[in-house]
Amino acid sequence: MKKVIYLLFVLLGSSLAGMAQRPPVISSPDVHPDHRVTFRYFSRNAKKVTLNGEFLAAPVAMTRDTAGIWSVTVPAVKPDVYPYSFSVDSVQIADPNNTYIFANERFKRSIVDVPGDQPLIHSLQKVPHGKISYRYYPSATLGRTRNVLIYTPPGFDPNGKTKYPVLYLIHGGSDTEETWTKVGRAHWIADNLIAQGKAKPMVIVMPYGNVRPSPMADFTKDLVNDIIPFVEANYPVHKDSKNRAVAGFSVGGGQTLNIGLTNPDKFAYVCSYAPYTATEEFAKNFTNWSPNAEQMNKQLKLFTISVGTDDFLYEPVKQNIAMFQSKKLNLTPIIVPGGHTWMNCKLYLAQTLPQLFK
Repeated sequence: MKKVIYLLFVLLGSSLAGMAQRPPVISSPDVHPDHRVTFRYFSRNAKKVTLNGEFLAAPVAMTRDTAGIWSVTVPAVKPDVYPYSFSVDSVQIADPNNTYIFANERFKRSIVDVPGDQPLIHSLQKVPHGKISYRYYPSATLGRTRNVLIYTPPGFDPNGKTKYPVLYLIHGGSDTEETWTKVGRAHWIADNLIAQGKAKPMVIVMPYGNVRPSPMADFTKDLVNDIIPFVEANYPVHKDSKNRAVAGFSVGGGQTLNIGLTNPDKFAYVCSYAPYTATEEFAKNFTNWSPNAEQMNKQLKLFTISVGTDDFLYEPVKQNIAMFQSKKLNLTPIIVPGGHTWMNCKLYLAQTLPQLFK
């Protein structure tokens, strides 16, 4: 009996010791009604913790309480969706208390959603919603099975008689096929614009654009030769260029130009968002390029390049705009404030979706 009691005390002591070592349950981030945001991180051993976010002009130091909880409350943040991270003794980490993670292969960041007093175009609103499907397709170009996200609009019937136009939407460098939905909110932007009667119901195809070792040339072949045939074989969509668009951000914006302008017979709508074009493929395609402008202008119903005035690519994008205009192409530049961010990217998408398939 004494042994049993002794064992119970040992087990109880071990349990209490474990509870003492367990980190406290904390909430982070907390978005306040006045748009201030509180961030928290637990560490008894860290020497310095700072908050980094695209809503900040510079990193902000966090302070630690006696329980080892580091925190900071930042002033009112403009409503939007923002990436952020913590720097713990100079090591960047995502917020371990936030399950909303930025979909990216290089940067470890979390996401904070600061809602507006009125619903934003990328917000979840009380409108009919489409559906996102995770699909897999065989890529003969790359010799492997690859994944793709496909948005179908509200009321979509895979066996119905209605056929839909298709937007092929490409993410930025080191992003993934999930970034356009988890960060760019493309599905909710489409839902809201369709509900407002500003955009046509469409299928949006979001492929994984990081192809190695030749991300530009191989991805162009993969999209044209594998992804498009897969979509057209499995979805009730139109199969002509007038019902096909391509758009993308950053590296995806460069891929958009490579894909759309070298295949004008396949895409009547080309929308490039802050394109990164310092690539071998872009130079190969467009150095000393002499397009038949009259023919291309008939084929392209919409050609836009968007960029923010604070974007680090602003100057090269302006040079590319001037280059394409010098070729007598009907290009519509979209110049807005802001940087090379997904906040701006959502704006570009919301500006161009209503112009597609008109």
